[in-house]
Amino acid sequence: MPVRATVKSAPAGNPPLMPNAFAYLMLMIWPVACVVMFRRMCIERAIIWAILGGYLLLPPRAVFDLPLVPDFNKTSIPNLCALACCLWVAKRRVPIWPESRVMKVLLFLFLAGTIPTVLTNTDPILFYSVFDAEPVSFVTGGLPGLRLIDVLSIASQQAITLIPFVLGRAFLSSQTGQRELLLALLVGGLVYSLPALLEIRLSPQINIWVYGFFQHDFGQMMRQGGFRPIVFLPHGLWMAFFFMTSAAAAAVLFRMADRKSRPRLLAATGYLFCVLILCKSLGPLAYGIAVVPAILLAAPKVQIRIAVVFAGIAVLYPVLRDYGLVPLDRILGWAEAIHPDRAQSLGFRFQNEELLLERAHEKWMFGWGGWGRNLVHDLTTGEIISIPDGEWIIVFGTFGWLGYLSKMGLLAVPLFLLLRHARHDRPTRTVAALALILAITLIDMLVNAILTPYTWLIAGAVLGYTESARRQEAEDDNHLRPKAGRPGLAKPLIG
Repeated sequence: MPVRATVKSAPAGNPPLMPNAFAYLMLMIWPVACVVMFRRMCIERAIIWAILGGYLLLPPRAVFDLPLVPDFNKTSIPNLCALACCLWVAKRRVPIWPESRVMKVLLFLFLAGTIPTVLTNTDPILFYSVFDAEPVSFVTGGLPGLRLIDVLSIASQQAITLIPFVLGRAFLSSQTGQRELLLALLVGGLVYSLPALLEIRLSPQINIWVYGFFQHDFGQMMRQGGFRPIVFLPHGLWMAFFFMTSAAAAAVLFRMADRKSRPRLLAATGYLFCVLILCKSLGPLAYGIAVVPAILLAAPKVQIRIAVVFAGIAVLYPVLRDYGLVPLDRILGWAEAIHPDRAQSLGFRFQNEELLLERAHEKWMFGWGGWGRNLVHDLTTGEIISIPDGEWIIVFGTFGWLGYLSKMGLLAVPLFLLLRHARHDRPTRTVAALALILAITLIDMLVNAILTPYTWLIAGAVLGYTESARRQEAEDDNHLRPKAGRPGLAKPLIG
């Protein structure tokens, strides 16, 4: 069985980049752990911890690479195990298709949109070295074209990505399920803060101690005369973003708690926010400053309106960016006022976006596909000269506008459906807080590629809540109508 570990280069003196045997052992025993969780926990809690636990504990960058199928890694293994355990351990039916027609179309396009992407990228991309003295050119390298068989692999990867979304919609739509999700984020943050604080004090070493390698560029973990923690996540930004969501979860649980539990939850909120500050990541800290006070002070309907505004900005940003309507100079000026390093980092991202946008425009509808075809390469050597940071530009370059709109739509449309429901009924605090966390993730996807499995869980939970609320409204309307003749049967959930 061929095994691959894909890791970025690290400075000289770092430990070996290849994962050790224990890393692959953890990937192999996670299905057993999931079975145990589904036998001992309620289904909501088991689903959450099967996916969230894998995200927090399994080794990054280590994969089982089998031919013609997606990689088995810390994302795909927990997703597949959670689905399999729902079907065969808990013996529960898992409905796939949403009730909303818009969401059905988006789900179909997300899966089937890979077909035109493959069909329009069957040609290889070659790099040439041309000699001026003679009319001769030599092929120095190239990128392979996509094959019809790649449709199966890419579509399978898309389907695996959607598993948390489907499970969240099916089983986390109730207030109980959403509370379990928030509680898991709180508990996960509290537990994960211990190794994070250790790495802040000593330097990021835990992944080296446990799995035998460092998963990123060590230099990026050094900031402000200290260290940013990373533990088992892909980057320090992912770590800070997780603590932001944990602090938000603690804040909403504090708002809902009884008098006896409120002091502990308030202390947990403050503690997690302090850990977020120590992570030394400006973006997640800014999100926390915006989200946590909104949860503590604003009513659920106001939180949902804020979430919809954020979602609208995230969805429209690529269009505004494409037409030059985003005030880049003003944004860089704001970043410069905070710190010159932040302005330099943001300016670097904008420059790469320009290169990648120009590249994406060549195949704007269906994208370039995989194998790095969406990136900008040196025409002679084939060396990559662009670095994609934002999730939106990665998706746009890989799958085109069709892929971008379907993916962002699956994440953003549930928020708009929730707003429509909130106009007629009072939403719960749990769903309002989850909506804010989801919306701030969409905003972050404009500059980073932080789209985690628990984000898909949250999106599914929000969509499931709106569908349940809509069914309840329909039932209430039927009860209020005068009964004439034989009553109709309730519409079953579409599977």
